[in-house]
Amino acid sequence: MSEKTLFALIGLVALIALLAGSIFTVTERERAVMFQFGEIVRDDFKPGLYFKIPMIQNVRKFDGRVLTMDSEPEEYLTSEKKNVLVDSYVKWRIENVARYFTATGGEVTNANQRLSELIKNGLRDEFGKRTIQEVISGERAQIMDLLTVQANKLVKELGIQVVDVRIIRIEYAASISNSVYQRMEAERQRVAKDLRSRGAEAAEKIRADADRQRTVILAEAYRDAERTRGEGDATSSEIYAKAFSKNSEFYSFYRSLTAYKKTFADRSDIIVLKPDSEFFKYFNSAKGSRR
Repeated sequence: MSEKTLFALIGLVALIALLAGSIFTVTERERAVMFQFGEIVRDDFKPGLYFKIPMIQNVRKFDGRVLTMDSEPEEYLTSEKKNVLVDSYVKWRIENVARYFTATGGEVTNANQRLSELIKNGLRDEFGKRTIQEVISGERAQIMDLLTVQANKLVKELGIQVVDVRIIRIEYAASISNSVYQRMEAERQRVAKDLRSRGAEAAEKIRADADRQRTVILAEAYRDAERTRGEGDATSSEIYAKAFSKNSEFYSFYRSLTAYKKTFADRSDIIVLKPDSEFFKYFNSAKGSRR
């Protein structure tokens, strides 16, 4: 190979290397900034193909997608001076790439650290204005919206935009969880005791009412029985009186027979009386003698 051919090949390789170092692309997922001798000369790149001056200009690219900063659970004081454990995260993205690089050196960890401090301060202020009940149930969404707006005002100097602030979980801190559970248990026991006392009171009322009704029913039944018995005795006496008035001798004889029958119902029955007793009147008379 001749020297001319060798130099031509070397020149071609150098040209290719120069062209490769002069061309760069920016995708939809990236943000790019161009430096010239260490100074930012351009940061408004849209997705596409671009050229730079090799050895003089260099380009640095950053992730332009929405990034997530997960915070460690942090304790905050409510307006009642009660500790709550809050777990949250932040969605953010680069808005001004030149300002972002200047403020953070282009490091995501630096941006997350700065953003984390801002969010913690915001959460501390918002939780300090509210009670436990409000932050747990009523105003969580309001706190997240306020923090998103406030954070965007504070992070402009970082060249980023806060897309969303989310509070994942709010729990009682370990220092007050036991006392809260004890209060809850005491309250449940108080309610149970109250329900039991009401049940016992209702049972006593039902039992007393049942006893009263039983007494009334028995009294009324006894009254009705005595009345019926009295009416029966009166009717019986009336019948006896009418029968006696029609034939007193026959009625007396019938009553004597009935008395004999009841007195001598069994062979072993014995009665000791004088022979001339009124009880044996019909035994001694001619009518009552045996034939």
